[in-house]
Amino acid sequence: MPVDKHLLEQILSDQQSELEIFRSRSFCRRAEQSLIDLKSPQAQVVIGVRRSGKSTLCLQALESSRLNYGYVNFDDERLYGLESAQMNDVLEVLFKIKGDFQHLFLDEVQNIGGWHLFVNRLLRQGMHIILTGSNARLLSTDLATHLAGRAKEITLYPFSFADFCAQTQVDTHFKTTRAQAFRWRAFDSYMNQGGFPELFLLQDRKTYVRDLAGNILKRDIEQRFAITHKATFEALSHHLLNTAPCTVSTADLTKTFAIGSVHTVKNYLAYLQQAYLLVGLHPYSTKSRLRAGALKVYPVDVALMDSRDDAFATRNLGWRLETLVYLQLLRTCKPQGLDIYYYRDRGTECDFLVCRNSQVIQAIQVCYDISGERTRRREIRGLLSAARRSGCSNLLLLTNHDQGTIRQEDHEIIMRPVYDWALDADIAG
Repeated sequence: MPVDKHLLEQILSDQQSELEIFRSRSFCRRAEQSLIDLKSPQAQVVIGVRRSGKSTLCLQALESSRLNYGYVNFDDERLYGLESAQMNDVLEVLFKIKGDFQHLFLDEVQNIGGWHLFVNRLLRQGMHIILTGSNARLLSTDLATHLAGRAKEITLYPFSFADFCAQTQVDTHFKTTRAQAFRWRAFDSYMNQGGFPELFLLQDRKTYVRDLAGNILKRDIEQRFAITHKATFEALSHHLLNTAPCTVSTADLTKTFAIGSVHTVKNYLAYLQQAYLLVGLHPYSTKSRLRAGALKVYPVDVALMDSRDDAFATRNLGWRLETLVYLQLLRTCKPQGLDIYYYRDRGTECDFLVCRNSQVIQAIQVCYDISGERTRRREIRGLLSAARRSGCSNLLLLTNHDQGTIRQEDHEIIMRPVYDWALDADIAG
C-alpha cells in the first residue's frame, strides 16, 4: 500500500531529527571512510553485515564534508509499504525539508524493489549517491545489471583492532614496554568481545548478539529467499557458527540435517555469505576447478562464535585468533585487488596464501601458542610446504605474543604477535 505524502514528510522529518543525536556523539574515524569519494559520479555503495557501522561511516563522511545532503533510512518500519514508484515522492519531500542538495544518502536501500532504476536516473542527472545495504547478492546483482561501471563497492566489517583501540583510546604508536603491554591487553578484550560497534554501549552482550543473528537469519535470509524449512535452515546456520572456522562438506550437512538435496545446502551457504553472517575462503590451486571446491567458512565477527543461545561452542582461542586474522586480511587485501586462499596438501596446511593475480606474495600461518615442540613443528611444516608448492619466500607466523625470526630449510620465517601485525598488516611482495 502506498505511503501518503504527509506521512512521508513526518517520517523523513523524524529521521532528520535523529541526525542531531548523531552529531552530538563522538565516533572513531575508520580507515574505510577514506574510500568514500563524495565527488565521484559513481554511486558509493557501502555493504556489510548488519550493525557493522555502515550508516555511521557514511554519515561521518558527509558530515565532515560540511555538504548539505538528503538522507533516508529505509530500514524504518513505517516505510515498509513504500513502493518503487514513490521514490520520486521521497525526493520531493526531501527537497522540501532540506532545500537544494546534490548528495543523497539512501540507507538499507535494498528494502525497496526497483531502487536501482531510481538511482540510475539520479546519477544521470548529476546527483552524488551514497548507498548502504546488508545483502551482497541483492545489491551486487542489481549493480552489475543496471549500474555497470556507475557504482563503487566498499565492504565494511565490524571494528578492526585499530578501530577498537581508537574507540577505547589505546595508543597504537609508542613502542615502550608499557604501551605494548596495553595493546596486548586491549587485544585480549577485542578477541573476547568482538568488533560490533554497539557492544561498547551495552552490558548484555549475549542478548545483543543473539538478536542480531536472529534478525539476519529471519529478515535478511528467510523472508527474502522464501525459505520453507526455517527450523532446519536455522539449525544448520547455528551449527556452522559453532564449528567455524571449518571446511564445509555439503554432502555431510545434507545428511546430518536430513535436507532433500545438496543443491539446497549450497543455496543455504550462499545465503549466509550474501548476508555476511559467514565469510568464505577457497583452497589454493593453480587449477580453477580445484579452487572452487572445499569451502572454508568463518563468522564475520568472533562475537558470533559463542554469544548466542545454545551456542555450546568451546572458547578455542586458536580459532578466534585465526578468524580475526582472516577478517583483517579481507580488510587489507580486497581493496588492493589481492586474493586470499588456504593451502592444504598431503597432511600439511597453511592458513592463508595472499595472491596478486597468479603469484603468491605471502604465506601466513596462525597459531595462538607456539611453545609446544609438536605444535611448532606442525605450523612450520605447513608454511614450508606452502612455500615449496607456491614458490613464495615471504613467510609469516602469527601468534598471540611471540616475535622473532625462524630459519629453516633456507627459508626465513618472520614471527609476530597478532596485536602488533593487525595495526599495519603489511602485505609485502
